[in-house]
Amino acid sequence: MDLLAIKHRLLRRLDAPTRFPWAPGLTVIALASGGLALINPSTDDFRGFAGERMVEEISKDLCGDGGLPVLMRMAIHNCAELVQAQRGALAAVVVSHTRRRNFGVFSVFDSELGGQSLLGWRVPRFRSTVVGVAGQFVLISAATERFDSP
Repeated sequence: MDLLAIKHRLLRRLDAPTRFPWAPGLTVIALASGGLALINPSTDDFRGFAGERMVEEISKDLCGDGGLPVLMRMAIHNCAELVQAQRGALAAVVVSHTRRRNFGVFSVFDSELGGQSLLGWRVPRFRSTVVGVAGQFVLISAATERFDSP
């Protein structure tokens, strides 16, 4: 077969109506979904995110003005470093109080912890919803319920 005949045959196929016009769109959607499913954040990924966020929040709340009682602030000079050293333990606590809903291409992490009484001090209750998608985490909602000291 000569080159002109091959060219004519290919052009005729390109001009012919396709049997499944939606196939290219479906292929793109399937590939994108498969890619998102492969990089859907796991519980271990959430553990790292939660640990970092807890260190930030606790450092801000506990180590700032009005966080710790005066006597404890006098005894603890490196509050932020102490909190940072507990990052792994804080992450483990958050993960143990988190429910993951896996939707394949993304996950929703609902966390609720706190509210207990500790040495006469009521630990604030914290609730959050985080969406994990494409290897990233997005905080959708967060609320802290503070209690009056007895």
